[in-house]
Amino acid sequence: MPDWRDLKEKAFLSIVIILSVAAILPVFHVFLSIVWNGAPVLASAGLRFLTDVPPPPKSGLGGIAPSLAGTLFLAFLSSIIGIPLSFLAAVFAVEFPDNFIARGVRTVSKALLEIPSVVVGMLIYVVIVLPTHSFSILAGSLALTIIMIPYVTTYVEQALEGVPFTYREAGFALGLSRPKVVFRILTGIARRGILTGILIGFAKVVGETAPLLFTLGRDRLSLPLSPLDHGDSISLLIFDFAQTPYRNFHQVAWGAALILVLIFLGIFLLSRRYAKEVFL
Repeated sequence: MPDWRDLKEKAFLSIVIILSVAAILPVFHVFLSIVWNGAPVLASAGLRFLTDVPPPPKSGLGGIAPSLAGTLFLAFLSSIIGIPLSFLAAVFAVEFPDNFIARGVRTVSKALLEIPSVVVGMLIYVVIVLPTHSFSILAGSLALTIIMIPYVTTYVEQALEGVPFTYREAGFALGLSRPKVVFRILTGIARRGILTGILIGFAKVVGETAPLLFTLGRDRLSLPLSPLDHGDSISLLIFDFAQTPYRNFHQVAWGAALILVLIFLGIFLLSRRYAKEVFL
């Protein structure tokens, strides 16, 4: 007689494995497609792909130097603005949960997660670009900051709430003030969750395109030297070049997509190692 419990268990495991593979396959397909199409471009162009400007239509490969510099500039500015604000907002929401401002922070964070990113770009266009009569790196960074804040705030808040209350009591019992308990004890215990939130927010702004459509300016011939300069980003270049009928533009887009994927992988691998080794 067959053991129906074993058969049910094997059937359940088989279904879970099949569904898991089905969920992962599209991700691998996208990744392999980018590597398959982007690797020949990088091999052909070499380091010049990172140092040259994009090519004219129907010519050679050129490079993505202004877009790469703009991406790094945008990520840096949005991070130095968004990460401290997000962290302090999360700390306030956790330490004073019954305060009406803390409840407002939670509500706004959840609302911002649901707002389409293109709406954020249009908001910055109306508030910053139109009054100043100029696109700029600063305007793009402010749009990306609004995108980053709810992600980082939510993850940092969850990480701090996951710390047992006994650690707070122990800190207060030692005579530590609330700021010392929060910034020396709680953040140390929740460091990995906090780092995860920062990474997700950083990755989000690096790969965003819609908020930059109305704010950045698409300057692909020069490197941005000031926050008030026009700029470009890798994601915006990919979006524009993929829609053109020119083959060399498509090649540049595939190469830029591979560079963007490598940036993501590098950030997560280095940060994972940093979280495991440095914070121990």
